[in-house]
Amino acid sequence: MKPRVSLQDSTLRNGNFSLRIVPVRSEDVGLYEAQVKYKTEVHSCHVELGVITVTLSPPNPVIESEMLLMSCNSSHRANLVETCWLHNEHLGPTSRTFCSLSGTLSIFYPAMSDAGSWRCQLRYSDKEIISATFNLQILGFDGPTNPVVYAAAGSAAD
Repeated sequence: MKPRVSLQDSTLRNGNFSLRIVPVRSEDVGLYEAQVKYKTEVHSCHVELGVITVTLSPPNPVIESEMLLMSCNSSHRANLVETCWLHNEHLGPTSRTFCSLSGTLSIFYPAMSDAGSWRCQLRYSDKEIISATFNLQILGFDGPTNPVVYAAAGSAAD
C-alpha cells in the first residue's frame, strides 16, 4: 500500500498508533490489526475498514445539460433498504433531498444550480446508516439570463 500509508510519527510517543491511508481505495476494505510491543508486553487492536464508492457518469466535472448518473455503493454486508441524496443540505432554501431503493440518481439536464455539496446516505436492514460527501462540479454558463450587457464607454465590461 506504499506510498499511500503512513504512521503519524509525531504522535507515537503519546501512544497514538494511528494508520493513515490516503487515498482510500475499494481494495483497502477489510480487517486491520495493530500490534504494539513494549518490553515484554504486546497489545493489539482490530479495526474493520469499510468503503463507500461514489461514481459519476460522465466523470467530474459534468457539462451542463448532459445527462448525469450518480451512484453510491458500500462494502457493508447487510441488505440496502434506501439511498438518499442530499444536495446543499445545510445551505437553506436551496437544499434538496432525493430518496430511492437503488443507489443511483439520474439528473437529466444538470444545471449550474446542481453543483456543490452532495451527500449520499445509505440505510441498511441492520439499521446501519453510512454516508459520504463529495463536491459536484458543473461546467456551464453562469452569467446573466439576458445576453445583452450594457457598459459605459471607457469602462470595463465582463
